[in-house]
Amino acid sequence: MVEVTVDSIRVSLMSTHRVVILKDVESERYLPIWIGPCEADAITVELQEVEVARPLTHDILKTTISALGGRLIRVEISDLKNDIFYATLVIDSKGKSLEIDARSSDALALAVRSKIPIYVDDDVMSKAAILPEAETEAEGKEDANENLGAFKDFVDSLDFEDIDKKKGDEDDEK
Repeated sequence: MVEVTVDSIRVSLMSTHRVVILKDVESERYLPIWIGPCEADAITVELQEVEVARPLTHDILKTTISALGGRLIRVEISDLKNDIFYATLVIDSKGKSLEIDARSSDALALAVRSKIPIYVDDDVMSKAAILPEAETEAEGKEDANENLGAFKDFVDSLDFEDIDKKKGDEDDEK
């Protein structure tokens, strides 16, 4: 299992979907998981420490687990099938370990509320995690610098003194 943290929540400009970005705590791997807007809001409310007037659904579940003598220990993103992430809530209930199947978005919302660790199965990370493309970024910067060279030449060819002189002439005409 790989421990991760919630790095960010991103909004799709093309749909109402959101993506939660989980970051491997020991490397630069990231795991994007598409979630719905309600779950994204539930996670964001907790991460930004926004106070709400009444408990949200995930607050109720957290309170219920506690009221029944349980304690949420960790959340595991345990599987990936047909582009769907599966999660497990690991709960200690009076010394007995319970594993409850959950949607990954709901599990993550509970994890941030309970301030518990989030783990991702090694196979899931191998299948779906992404690495920043350092080489591609470096190549892109080199290409950008080459393109900027032409722009820099153009800017250097501009006669700003002439612009100031013309502006002064326009001011005199008014």
